[in-house]
Amino acid sequence: MDKTFFISQTLSLTLVIIISAVFVILGIYHSKKFQGINNYLTANRNISFFSLTTSLVASALGAWILFGPAAAATWGGIGAVIGYALGTAFPMIFLIYLGKKIRKEFPKGSSLVEFTRKKFGKSLFKLILIMTIFYMFIFLCAEVTAVAVLINYISGTELWITAFIVLLATLTYTLYGGLRASIFTDNIQMIVLAVLLLISVSFIISYSGSQFSYSFVKEKNPHLLSKSYIPSYTAGLTFFIAVAATNLFHQGNWQRVFSAKNNSTLKTSLIYSAIIIFFIVFWMGYSGLISYSLNSKVAPDLAFFDLILNEKNSFIVIAILVLAMSLTLSTIDTLINAISSVIIVNGNEINKRLSGKDIKNKTNLIILLLSILVFVLASKGYSILYLFLLADLLCCAAVVTIFYGFFNKKINSTLATYSIACGLLFGLLFFPSQNFQSSILVGNLISIDNFSDFFKTNLLFISFAVSLIVLIFLKQTCFLFPLQ
Repeated sequence: MDKTFFISQTLSLTLVIIISAVFVILGIYHSKKFQGINNYLTANRNISFFSLTTSLVASALGAWILFGPAAAATWGGIGAVIGYALGTAFPMIFLIYLGKKIRKEFPKGSSLVEFTRKKFGKSLFKLILIMTIFYMFIFLCAEVTAVAVLINYISGTELWITAFIVLLATLTYTLYGGLRASIFTDNIQMIVLAVLLLISVSFIISYSGSQFSYSFVKEKNPHLLSKSYIPSYTAGLTFFIAVAATNLFHQGNWQRVFSAKNNSTLKTSLIYSAIIIFFIVFWMGYSGLISYSLNSKVAPDLAFFDLILNEKNSFIVIAILVLAMSLTLSTIDTLINAISSVIIVNGNEINKRLSGKDIKNKTNLIILLLSILVFVLASKGYSILYLFLLADLLCCAAVVTIFYGFFNKKINSTLATYSIACGLLFGLLFFPSQNFQSSILVGNLISIDNFSDFFKTNLLFISFAVSLIVLIFLKQTCFLFPLQ
């Protein structure tokens, strides 16, 4: 059976084990000299420019970039590519100002959830805590599933084997070394990422030759570049809203905001990170345009791989495997440490049994239980896209209220709760079913024939857009007619 794959299972499994073992050893060795809860949560608030920048980039870019941007490009065109890239990079720019503000007002903090509790009180903070953990859990499932599926695709290795090795490795060095270990391994992973991306760029250019051009895409699929192609705009806005909103709630980003040596280091690192992230995601999306132009029957999720693995070059296959592992490990260790940190800092507000001297041990047990669930889901190969989109909707329903509330004292806990609930409710009315052909409102409560083609084909965009519009409307109304 191996002959149908790009490399043997033995080779792929050996590479997965070696890469995982290297990062376990390096992560544990480096973090041995940096122990204590402050190092675990915020790396003692002493991270320099290079480490902070590479960690921000490596943590933002997971194995999803090998699938998502290229897939989006095949049906959303250049608009989807730009929206995806901007949505991923935008939080870095937004955090330049907001990060400085929160560091000033909450100098000993380690999470956005803590600041939410300080601003809105205990009632709303519980919702934000659960939402944050849920989003990161879904993200964790996505990353483990993505790398398992990729390695299965190129070598036939069973999903559960890859999922087990990857989770075991990241849990080992992350639960031991905390944020310090995560940032250190991110530095190494980013160097690997840069080298392998350069290899992929040069290979694709040399392979596709003159076909690697804007004019070639325009000749083969002009609609993907057309200014009048509506799906390009709606896809771009959808990805921008969804990705930007969810990343603003990403605890891994907030840990790094608090870990920066000073505000100057934070600002410079965020600017460089935003630029690097934008161009990497844009490149991955553009490769999807090229792939689709060469083969219009390509499966969207495999657009990038169809392009780069077309010649079945063993060296390139191995490079992609190493790239995927580096991306996955850097993101998973960030997510594990992020979930761990919010439970350690905020868990006693939910359950007093999570407080006390052994809080870290109790948190580690929770992380292990969550990891078992992640392992089960990843081993089954379930598509978690739909859950990911639900998590995106939840973040969209909260993002305006929470972050605008940092700047406007009129937004209290009651108003914030009402606005989030209403935004989520109206967003769910338009949120598409698993086949994306209908929603609760469109096609169920009301006949689909009563809606235009725009509504029927852009339910996801409308869901996200409506959730934001409702929030803005409700806040303005409440300013005129304040809630008691």
